[in-house]
Amino acid sequence: MAVEAATGPAKGKVLIRNIGLLLSGALENPILEADAILVVDGKIAAFGRENQLPDAPEATVIDARGGAVAPGLIDSHVHPVIGDWTPRQNQIGWVESFLNGGVTTMVSAGEVHSPGRPRDIVGLKAHAIFAQRSFFNMRPAGVKILAGAPVLEKGMVESDFKELAEAGVGLLGEVGLGSVKAGYEAKEMVAWARKYGIQSTIHTGGPSIPGSGLIDKDTVLEADADIIGHINGGHTALPEGHVCELCERSSRAIEIVHNGNERVAIAAVKVAKDLGVLHRVILGTDSPAGSGVQPLGILRTISMLSSLGGISAAEAICLATGTTARIRNLDGGLIEVGRAADFVFLDRAQHSAGRDMLHSIELGDIPGIGMVMIDGVIRCGRSRNTPPAERVPEVMGH
Repeated sequence: MAVEAATGPAKGKVLIRNIGLLLSGALENPILEADAILVVDGKIAAFGRENQLPDAPEATVIDARGGAVAPGLIDSHVHPVIGDWTPRQNQIGWVESFLNGGVTTMVSAGEVHSPGRPRDIVGLKAHAIFAQRSFFNMRPAGVKILAGAPVLEKGMVESDFKELAEAGVGLLGEVGLGSVKAGYEAKEMVAWARKYGIQSTIHTGGPSIPGSGLIDKDTVLEADADIIGHINGGHTALPEGHVCELCERSSRAIEIVHNGNERVAIAAVKVAKDLGVLHRVILGTDSPAGSGVQPLGILRTISMLSSLGGISAAEAICLATGTTARIRNLDGGLIEVGRAADFVFLDRAQHSAGRDMLHSIELGDIPGIGMVMIDGVIRCGRSRNTPPAERVPEVMGH
């Protein structure tokens, strides 16, 4: 397990060539007419046809061998604690396993599994600042984790949110997991958070574990958090009609998670498509959780929504990359000049019935991963967790 200082992107140039399919991460144009990417100092410097890119004779060359390249996957809903350990399942190395599932960035919905999590206001602020600093300074397996997401407790006042924001905290943990559960209380605190640039997520549905509570549709609408967290329940969903009503009446982000109700997840993505608001749908796993750690949770959610939810595989991949990046204000997630060089190299899994990688996803299979790159650095080769990809990229040297 590699846990290392976040020293910044790699220096130097990397040329990725012979890309058979370049997925942009952007719903408005999911597939790019390109077969090469030039990376300089960990950022995308250019992409397009290889013969049209700037000369880079000193670049390290990666041959994609006709496989697909997509932006690194983003998990919009995780519950980290410290480093690469989760006390929920007493498991070490869970983040590295997610890396092997194509995930390059994770966003905390609260460090709620921390043993003895402080619930007094001084303690919860200290805990959030510690988590933010910890994961900013050290990256498990190189994965970017945005952490430090305090859970709202009764008695918090506007100055607490100002203090948190000034300390670098940019997220709220799931509204409803602490003592603040009423819509009117949450609404005031969510507004304070928004005033100081802190993004909020609200728990949606029944209790996730003993001690938490129901957050119904009226509470979600009244609180007006930036993200309707696990709209398909985590695990227990609201009635399907209530979920559809949330998609229609709220203008906020619609988060679908792996650890939720699959039937409701499919209903949510269908109604979002029908309403023309697919650009509001983002994906997460809501893990680690009672059901365990799901290293392939984002890939499996992509496959589920594509095979059963009436959207294309390319669109489903956008939900886990560019759409999430835009809503979460992240530096990766899109193939655009200046963005972080966070990539996942994909191909059809061996012996899939699909005619190509995208078709295999639409049939319900997950793809194989041959390599993952973060900030221009190769973080893993052939995934130890996915089925084997038909084609695996090769580092050719200079």
